[in-house]
Amino acid sequence: MITAIIVCGGKGLRAGFGFNKLLKPLDGVTPFEKCLSAFISSGVVDEFVVVCSKEDESKFREICLKLNADCVFAEGKGSRSDSVLSGLKKATGNVVVIHDGARPFVSEDLIKRCVLSAEKFGSGIAAIPATDTICDAEDGQNITASYREGKYFVQTPQAFDATLLKKAFDNAKKDEVFTDESGLFAKYVAPCKLVKGETTNKKLTYAEDFSVGNLFAGTGFDLHKLEKGRKLILGGIEIPHDKGLLGHSDADVLLHAIMDALLSSASLRDIGYYFPDTDEKYSGISSALLLKETLELIKKSGYKPKNVTAVIMAQKPKLSPYMEKIKQNLSSLLDLPISSVGLSCTTLEGIGTVGREEGIAVQSYVLTEKLN
Repeated sequence: MITAIIVCGGKGLRAGFGFNKLLKPLDGVTPFEKCLSAFISSGVVDEFVVVCSKEDESKFREICLKLNADCVFAEGKGSRSDSVLSGLKKATGNVVVIHDGARPFVSEDLIKRCVLSAEKFGSGIAAIPATDTICDAEDGQNITASYREGKYFVQTPQAFDATLLKKAFDNAKKDEVFTDESGLFAKYVAPCKLVKGETTNKKLTYAEDFSVGNLFAGTGFDLHKLEKGRKLILGGIEIPHDKGLLGHSDADVLLHAIMDALLSSASLRDIGYYFPDTDEKYSGISSALLLKETLELIKKSGYKPKNVTAVIMAQKPKLSPYMEKIKQNLSSLLDLPISSVGLSCTTLEGIGTVGREEGIAVQSYVLTEKLN
């Protein structure tokens, strides 16, 4: 069992917002929502523990409910180590993957690789080679040594065998300070296994970090009714079922949510504006063709997709046997590497329109790059 501990306990004083920076919208999506969505879409996490202050807990709970994620909450403490330990005490997985909520651009692939390393070696730490020279400075004024070879910038996720990490915490002295768990683990258990990190896995620290240069986030949601006599199309793939989705086009709810997310990231109108259901030329049309037109629309505005994640909410049919095929098709349609496509499915435990098998809903998030 894999537990993700997402650390959101900081006050964000350096960002200067006056509230938790993980709740500040970043192109319409909060960093926490983007981060949690990536972990859900990875498909490798069984349990989510969110570490935050008591005063922020209700806000984080709202986001978890929005994403249909059953999250356990732990109270954030004074130091990072104390906050992680608070989350670790709530975790029940044999492997824990710890991640800073302030790194919302983490990829599904990096999460998987860190977890796999922990399962195999006991640890898996995301890190990238240092590109700048690092120095020692006496009293912050005089450089006494500088180096770059063999030096790495450590990131999160950091995944560990849970029993070994707990052992490290048990052995640590009260006055010791560790900036992350890799240092603690390396001192009291064993050297950590390095996993190649990603330069896009940036940490949001200061206010200017929330202006993410040429990267823009977008969100999209869609819901369609199920009806007998219709084909069920998801992500351009026909799924065997006794019902299909009702709509003016082929009603591919997954592609529709992704299209709206793409348009949202480029500050354009929704799909109903560009492809109205009053226009007969879109009657029965493949949503894959509409996605192609959507990609042209955002391209004309100077954008191209960098990654996409989506959660499909369906009581029936069971979609897990088709997920890899859908994911491969999305990769092809969006011209993205498969590692940049995150996809997961969930039921709603019999609750609401989806739970009563009356429809299928999808929530999608994308990251696009501004080209000019």
